[in-house]
Amino acid sequence: MSTELFSLSGRRAVVTGGGRGLGKAVAAGLAAAGATVAVVSRTAADVEAAAAGLGHNVVPLAMDVASGDAAAMVDAMEAGLGGPVDVIVHAAGVQHREPAEQFDAEEWDRVLRINLTAPFRLSQEVGRRQLDGGRKGSHIFIGSLTSLLSIPDAAAYTASKSGVYGLVRTLSTEWSGRGIRVNGIGPGYFRTALTEAVFADEKRYQKMLDRIPMGRFGAPEELAGAAVYLASDASSYTTGQMLMVDGGWTAA
Repeated sequence: MSTELFSLSGRRAVVTGGGRGLGKAVAAGLAAAGATVAVVSRTAADVEAAAAGLGHNVVPLAMDVASGDAAAMVDAMEAGLGGPVDVIVHAAGVQHREPAEQFDAEEWDRVLRINLTAPFRLSQEVGRRQLDGGRKGSHIFIGSLTSLLSIPDAAAYTASKSGVYGLVRTLSTEWSGRGIRVNGIGPGYFRTALTEAVFADEKRYQKMLDRIPMGRFGAPEELAGAAVYLASDASSYTTGQMLMVDGGWTAA
């Protein structure tokens, strides 16, 4: 098998939440595989720093994907990339921890809006343009361990990431026969700003570590290979899947 199957040369990709953490690692992987990549985040300083460090084929775009008009945002993405979007990776996400019986209603709405509604609206708009233009595409949603199982004190996050897996299956069913593949990546525990509270709790840290068959947490760059695979022709017959990158957690 030729390694050219993994090449993203000539393709235009968007990575939301690309200014830091797992999104930045995914953006780096796609850029290294040859794609022109737009890194998107609410914070201009984050995306500008990320773009400066990732290479000449990375474009910074400061926007809040959870607010505003999806069509206008995709217009800005296409303008920054210099053409239509081929690949979109939804890595922007938030967490709120609170017992279910006390879970704040505004936090529930915020988590669902950012983690589930925003990626759907963006993929809906990108997908519509790809279908209208008869172009192929790859949409990659970032799920979670909670796409498949539950953890305490994370009702909204679990609901949103379970919903993400539902979107992956539904959009794949509707679009894959017309050239658009839709998949997800389910990261296990990686040290990022989103999971820092877990890593700061020594007892919880050890409990999590003991649960992972590989005996270690993931490094953000270890997510990049899965993203390149799902974005490229190497995965041309892969759609509707949630690829778990979790050190064996969900298999044990």
